Amino acid sequence: GRPQVDVNINRMKAGLYGISVEEVSNQIEELLLGKDVGQWETGGELRDITIKSPTIGLNQLSNLVIKNGNEKIYISEIAEINISRVQNEVNRRNQSRIGRITAQIKGDIALNKVIGQIEDRLSDFDLPADYKIAISGEEQKRSESFGSLKFALILSIILIYMVMAAQFESLIHPFTILLTIPLAGVGAIIIFLVLGLSLNIMAYIGIIMLVGIAVNDSIIFVDAINQLRSTGSGLRESIIAAGQRRIRPIIMTSLTTILALLPLTINYGESASLRSPMALAVIGGLVTSTLLTLVVIPCVYSVLDQLRPGNK
Repeated sequence: GRPQVDVNINRMKAGLYGISVEEVSNQIEELLLGKDVGQWETGGELRDITIKSPTIGLNQLSNLVIKNGNEKIYISEIAEINISRVQNEVNRRNQSRIGRITAQIKGDIALNKVIGQIEDRLSDFDLPADYKIAISGEEQKRSESFGSLKFALILSIILIYMVMAAQFESLIHPFTILLTIPLAGVGAIIIFLVLGLSLNIMAYIGIIMLVGIAVNDSIIFVDAINQLRSTGSGLRESIIAAGQRRIRPIIMTSLTTILALLPLTINYGESASLRSPMALAVIGGLVTSTLLTLVVIPCVYSVLDQLRPGNK
């Protein structure tokens, strides 16, 4: 903070001398800052006239003389002079006073891990009434970004369901296709656990991209089953035949995408930390979604098809 001189006027003592607190403060202000006594004209312009006393040092404050008519009063007789320190500024947020504590992360520790440790320590901290602690800065930006990404993820799933429901003219079988999304998410999380990496914003963007890419295999599979069933084939026969026909296109489609993204995972260049997590999320999700699609989706299709009206 900055130094400040506090002049605490004793009202009782000032009253004994017959002078008010306001008069004392006005005279102190005039002695320290000067007094405007009028204006004078020179060169067609008005100039202010201010009468100032010589500069007064801190050791001379107690010897300031306050006049009350013909009576002279030393400021030390009616006031107490103290030197203190005050804040340079008062920080507020939403009209509430705040105190900021800032820190920099030392080493290569992930931000979410540091925030987790801070929140654990603060959970046992007893705050006075009307006080609260909020983590802002980079963590606030990260939380807002993840909130936006979660909304984008939910919106993308809803849009995919709407498109699939219109394409297959069914409200049930689109759920079969949407099941690919958690299957892909498992692979994205596993690859980060195996490599010991943290899920950052770019990884979440990769997962959102994965939502639109991973469902392609299920769409190919389910569409083939529906086409075979439209020719009069049974449910079990259609599923087996569709698997035999579509296994090669499904594997080739996923493999070409994985190979195209593989160079992005190489930690080379300044932007490697940005592109690598996104590519890893897509690759890991495609590997598990491709393998599990050929096993899980046929089983789920068979179960959900029993829920359709007219099927037993």
